[in-house]
Amino acid sequence: MDMEVTAWHSLHSAINAQQDRRPLSRASLRRIAAFARPHRRGLTLFLLLSVVGALLAVATPLLASRIVDTIVGHGAEGEVVRLALLIAVIAVAEAGLGLLTRKLSATLGEGLILDLRRAVFDHVQRMPVAFFTRTRTGALVSRLNNDVIGAQRAFSNTLSGVVSNIVTLLLTLGVMLTISWQITLLALVLLPVFVLPARRMGARMAGMQREASALNASMGTQMTERFSAPGATLVKLFGRPSDESAEFSARAARVRDIGIRTAMAQSAFITALTLVSALALALVYGLGGYFALRGTLEAGSVVALALLLTRLYAPLTALAGARVEVMSAMVSFERVFEILDLEPLIAQKPDAVRVPEGPVSVEFDRVSFGYPSPDKVSLASLEEVAVLDARGGTRVLHEVSFRAEPGQMIALVGSSGAGKSTIAQLLPRLYDADSGAVRLGGVDVRDLTADSIRDTLGMVTQDGHLFHESVRANLLLARPGADEDELWEALRRSRLDTLVAALPDGLDTVVGERGYRLSGGERQRLTIARLLLARQRVVILDEATAHLDSTSEAAVQEALAEALSGRTAVVIAHRLSTVQAADLILVVEEGRIVERGTHPELLAADGRYAELYRTQFATRAAPAAG
Repeated sequence: MDMEVTAWHSLHSAINAQQDRRPLSRASLRRIAAFARPHRRGLTLFLLLSVVGALLAVATPLLASRIVDTIVGHGAEGEVVRLALLIAVIAVAEAGLGLLTRKLSATLGEGLILDLRRAVFDHVQRMPVAFFTRTRTGALVSRLNNDVIGAQRAFSNTLSGVVSNIVTLLLTLGVMLTISWQITLLALVLLPVFVLPARRMGARMAGMQREASALNASMGTQMTERFSAPGATLVKLFGRPSDESAEFSARAARVRDIGIRTAMAQSAFITALTLVSALALALVYGLGGYFALRGTLEAGSVVALALLLTRLYAPLTALAGARVEVMSAMVSFERVFEILDLEPLIAQKPDAVRVPEGPVSVEFDRVSFGYPSPDKVSLASLEEVAVLDARGGTRVLHEVSFRAEPGQMIALVGSSGAGKSTIAQLLPRLYDADSGAVRLGGVDVRDLTADSIRDTLGMVTQDGHLFHESVRANLLLARPGADEDELWEALRRSRLDTLVAALPDGLDTVVGERGYRLSGGERQRLTIARLLLARQRVVILDEATAHLDSTSEAAVQEALAEALSGRTAVVIAHRLSTVQAADLILVVEEGRIVERGTHPELLAADGRYAELYRTQFATRAAPAAG
């Protein structure tokens, strides 16, 4: 390893040293050991190969020393050839060993990344909806990418580096002291000149790196928000593209300036440390040559000391910052564990049962509920705030009770924010009731398996969310095993088959981010097709036609009629015209059911429902009257 590589390694260690100085947690180390346990054979072999590599690295200077001594002493030519061949064999062995070690390192590192990513991804999927409504998606994705990769460095880089550096240092130092303890000690005197500038430069460069990282994060956030379909539309409607460009350019220019300063600082640092290494070599050659001329040291020993010197500074500087390098890797582990330690509020019981077969009833029995406080469902680091708000738990539903018999349609109406959507979210167990019981088929949803709830209950929301995938992939989300005929039948029943058939790639046409390549009505009908394909026995419609024009609403209503046929349904609607045929209408205000009955009964009662009905239809009639 030459001095320039050594200098880069020293600088890297110095920068890392500025990042984190917290003590290592024994609990974290135990958990890391648990992740490492499946890879213990590979890790053991990896460490052994690292030790063997360190031994081979020290052997070459000693053989070079013997060659020089043989030449100076006019020894046998065969001896020189034999030693040269041995150096060549060691070089080949080092190369092969390096490839094998690299393969093991990659296998271990990528295996650990797979384990960590799978653990975090599976855990995040079990988190409640409240977690996703509060968390910044970019911060969460960073845990799955940057922090997971940072964590694997503890195994593939830091761990092996510490072991091999200790072995290399001890062997090199031992051999150098044996050859000449005076020269070795004098060479070590220059070590502070090598390490201390690295610490000072590391502090400066760490600050520049942090600033550059913050600026890059800001640019990333700006691009993510402005380049999405809704964000781009908002900028075009209300924003000022020139201001957006100026803001982005200012950040990018700052990153450019930091990049130039960083490059110059690195070059100055490498130049200075290369000079120090040259001075150290000069000392070895000068003092060693002096001893050799006086006959107290062999010429080969001088060469060996010079070669060994290049192998001494690297492990010394690396080990000087070993603790902080380990801490840097451990911090990534702890950030991953922070996610894994956030307990999901919704958990399946070990003895959970499936929803009973046959038609399914829906029942709310004196249900009260308040949304959990942020500190129970999120992390400050994921929301990018200093401290989470501990407030929460305010009741939004109060003693809600109703029952929908199999095949019946229950409609929920009322003012915005009255609690209608909250009622709908308790049925698929996106949240759990604080008191009372929500039942499907007579069984409390907390006693049912998550799979059977998904198989039984389908939901269409007002935004009609679709993934940035093909029509086919979005449909197969509901039933992966569906064949071509079933897909087209679902599209036909949702009044969407003609449109999809006319698309460039038919079922394989990509719908765009959140389905933005389709109109609002087309998006909704595709989500209804997905519902039809799933063949679920209970349907929840949460403002499924709220944002549609009259033409699109009519098409969606036809599709909904197919979706609701023969199913138990809970329908939330602002437009009362869509729920007049409901078997039971519930009027929800401030988290309470204030009225219940059929459309004619509620009109006759002349209460809140009648008031909503008159207000809505008077508003619709006003333009016509004008």
